[in-house]
Amino acid sequence: MVAVSESTDSAVSAYTVRLELVDEPGELLRALEPIADNGGNLLSIFHERGSLTPRGHIPVEVDLEATPERFESIVTALREAGVNVIQAGAERYGEELSVVLVGDLVETDLSDTLSRLECTSASVADIALSAPEGTDEPASARLRLATQAGERDQALDTVRAVADEKDLLLVEPLVGADR
Repeated sequence: MVAVSESTDSAVSAYTVRLELVDEPGELLRALEPIADNGGNLLSIFHERGSLTPRGHIPVEVDLEATPERFESIVTALREAGVNVIQAGAERYGEELSVVLVGDLVETDLSDTLSRLECTSASVADIALSAPEGTDEPASARLRLATQAGERDQALDTVRAVADEKDLLLVEPLVGADR
């Protein structure tokens, strides 16, 4: 049992974490370990194996109790363990932006591109890939990114850097259009 002080900063609250897991044995357990290791108390797990995210992974929703400090540690530990966190808490991702990437997306490893975006303050909320000429020809992808409040510009800078490195055309959101 964890002692809770009178301070509202250390009061235990309920949180929801939405994850995206690869469909392989042990992935759910790997995602739950950082929660347990950082003092989270599981309330429920919704593992929707029959449904896939736009990236072909399994959506998992975990409800847990923790203090705010422990919750932040849990989210950090999940990311450090390589677990794709789509949403953490009610307001963690308070902003969105949509961008379009055009070029040799498959040849330059689209999975790597998405993973690198996930390592920032953004999460890939949705992706629509179009490759009408096949995977050996240029393709386009519309990405909808959910960002932490105030981190929108940093996420866009990361998209720019990845696009430049991989020689991809980036169509940025119009100023004020996504805000």
